[in-house]
Amino acid sequence: MQGGQDADVALYQHYGDQLVGGTIPYRSFFVEYPPASLIVFALPSLLPRGDYTTAFHLLMVACSVATIVSVATILTLCGVSRRGVWGGTLFAALSPLLLGRTYLDRYDAFPSFLLMAAIVCVGFGRHRTSLVALGLGACAKIYPVVALPLFLLRLSTLGQGMVRRGLAAFGVTCAVVLLPFLILGPGGVRFTTRVGLVRPTQVESLGGSLAFLADRTGLLDVTTSTTYGSKNVFGSGVWLIAVACALALGVALVLTWLTFARSDRSYPRLAAATLASVAAFVAFGKVLSPQYLIWLIPLAPLALGRRSSIATCALLTAALGMTRHWFPGRLSELAHLQNESWVVVMRNAVLVAVFAVAYRSIRSGRYQITNRPATDRR
Repeated sequence: MQGGQDADVALYQHYGDQLVGGTIPYRSFFVEYPPASLIVFALPSLLPRGDYTTAFHLLMVACSVATIVSVATILTLCGVSRRGVWGGTLFAALSPLLLGRTYLDRYDAFPSFLLMAAIVCVGFGRHRTSLVALGLGACAKIYPVVALPLFLLRLSTLGQGMVRRGLAAFGVTCAVVLLPFLILGPGGVRFTTRVGLVRPTQVESLGGSLAFLADRTGLLDVTTSTTYGSKNVFGSGVWLIAVACALALGVALVLTWLTFARSDRSYPRLAAATLASVAAFVAFGKVLSPQYLIWLIPLAPLALGRRSSIATCALLTAALGMTRHWFPGRLSELAHLQNESWVVVMRNAVLVAVFAVAYRSIRSGRYQITNRPATDRR
């Protein structure tokens, strides 16, 4: 690791250098991320070794700029007022500053851009292209897959034939990305998948916050340990908390999908339902690293209705600020369940509120449209 280089960037460089050097990932070396992530790991490795961090940061900046343009485009296609478009775009552009260097030192801006590009493509009637972008996003970081039912439901307004073609586009994209690695390194792919599935409850997640509260109130005796590259909580009853959070995640996602299915399935509601689905994945998942908030930044302005959009942006701003308060400087206090954990408890409560506001907006929200939507193709 070069002096001043973030540990995650150093890991990305290791992956990228190995790949550019001709070594086969998942077979010859372990990769903890999905295969499409290798694109952004390898590109900076094509430059001289000392330029990797700068090149990686510039790549994340490029993804972020494209994402900001996507936010403005989506809001315009939804018919939001000019003030609303400017407000949402400025939020997407400025709020990453609250995370500091963490924003550029993680590759999450890449899958975030792919998900936003998928929403943009739907707005322009490029439905199969949208499923290709969604497939690439899911192969870069799994979370965009929670939007797949929404995209297929939107396609169903055009007929079942379009649903089949869209699902085929998604499936073929995933197959093109995944199959080479499944063939060349099936054991490594299985191991990476297993690691993702069996990871325990992270101390920074909602489950970790509930375990902390249970420990402080004497209900459970909770300990922490570093496993799978993160601090996680352990104890005799922690598994019950993990199950409860998993059930909450399932219920939140199914409610979001069903609510969208019973709605008009309009383009603005699709954007807002995508926000709600991703917010549920972040808020109730068993792993919640600080960079996961990057996923929500461009989606927050898409809540259905002016008040809901303002509320989600305000709540996410608070969550970003609280995350910056303890990460990375006070991470050690959190890792030992010290008083800093109270800030994480509040942060996670705010993220649950982000989901609640987004979900409520797709149930009853409406845009106060002052511009006629540029498109609402069905």
